[in-house]
Amino acid sequence: MPEGDTVYQAAARLAAVLTDRVLTAGELRHPRLSTVDLKGRVALAPRTVGKHLFLRFDRDLSFHSHLGLDGTWQVQPRAARWHKPAFQARAVFTTEDHQAVGFLLHDMALLPTAEEDRLVGHLGPDLLDPAWDESHSARALQRLTAVPEREIGDALLDQRVMAGVGNVYKTEVCHLLRVSPWTPVSDVDCTEAIRLSRELLDRNKMTPDRTTTGDTRRGRTLWVYGRTRVGCLRCGGRVMAGSQGEGTRERVAYYCPTCQPGPVRQH
Repeated sequence: MPEGDTVYQAAARLAAVLTDRVLTAGELRHPRLSTVDLKGRVALAPRTVGKHLFLRFDRDLSFHSHLGLDGTWQVQPRAARWHKPAFQARAVFTTEDHQAVGFLLHDMALLPTAEEDRLVGHLGPDLLDPAWDESHSARALQRLTAVPEREIGDALLDQRVMAGVGNVYKTEVCHLLRVSPWTPVSDVDCTEAIRLSRELLDRNKMTPDRTTTGDTRRGRTLWVYGRTRVGCLRCGGRVMAGSQGEGTRERVAYYCPTCQPGPVRQH
């Protein structure tokens, strides 16, 4: 599932083949952008903000996209065959040697680079911001604790609080905090929640083999996420699943009743 680390990795792959290269073709397959031709543009270093990706070009132009739940970027030699169907391609950038294809991208937009914050300025601090410092931590803490009665799992998923956490990291951070996802923010060590969120994302930002346990062996990479059949990796007890959030924000929440005491809500 695309989360902040996934987007960071995608940006790194794109940077390796596009940065400082001239596009020999640049096509955006969206009705609103289909007439745009980026051929001849020079690609600059990309920028990520949480789950958002900006591909920057010379002459003050940025291409914004979001992976959503199913988006992905494929980077390969120019003549290589695509691994996904052509009708799913939303952006195709080609250089003399490589091609970068964005499949099933969401929220596509072209805008002046100087106006990028118009699309992401409402977000909380980016957990993978290379310039992260105490001021970022303080802003994240202020936003996380703003509504004390809010469920911690719901708050962690809110990109307006901190940018980059998705359902996997929400689940694993709650487990490491030893609280259920439905525990009120007021009953949680929020400073530690922020630290763990940043640590886990940073640990996985350059590896496709995501692990929150530090163990990369098969079946041992996550503490409780998706482990309803095999049990909690910490205690071996049964992992339960419940729903959290409303409407389009509803997500499954995994937890271990033994390791994570507190309020619960099952399906």
